[in-house]
Amino acid sequence: MQDILGDYLPLAVFIGLSAFISGALLIAPFLVAFKSPDPEKLSAYECGFNAFDDARMKFDIRFYLVSLLFIIFDLEVAFLFPWAVAFKQVGAAGFWSMIVFLGVLTVGFVYEWKKGALEWE
Repeated sequence: MQDILGDYLPLAVFIGLSAFISGALLIAPFLVAFKSPDPEKLSAYECGFNAFDDARMKFDIRFYLVSLLFIIFDLEVAFLFPWAVAFKQVGAAGFWSMIVFLGVLTVGFVYEWKKGALEWE
């Protein structure tokens, strides 16, 4: 029985250490952060418009196009790494299916380019 419990000791130490580090990382910002908000810190910085305005306000469509561009390249990278690792095992069918996938992504990229999402004025 001691052998079995001894086998789980590294797992218990790992869980305890990760719980301690997680707790410290959750509590530390409240202890060391400066609390001096100013208008610059409270302004909208990611979406380009104030988050507390009317929900029906109009804004530039390029925000959607940039997010679409991000999804295109994110998917490409997420699927290319495992495919490259297993390139020898996938064979010709795997190769051509990835070429079709990259072709679809290229069509999306060309669409974004033609819509002008890459040109900010």
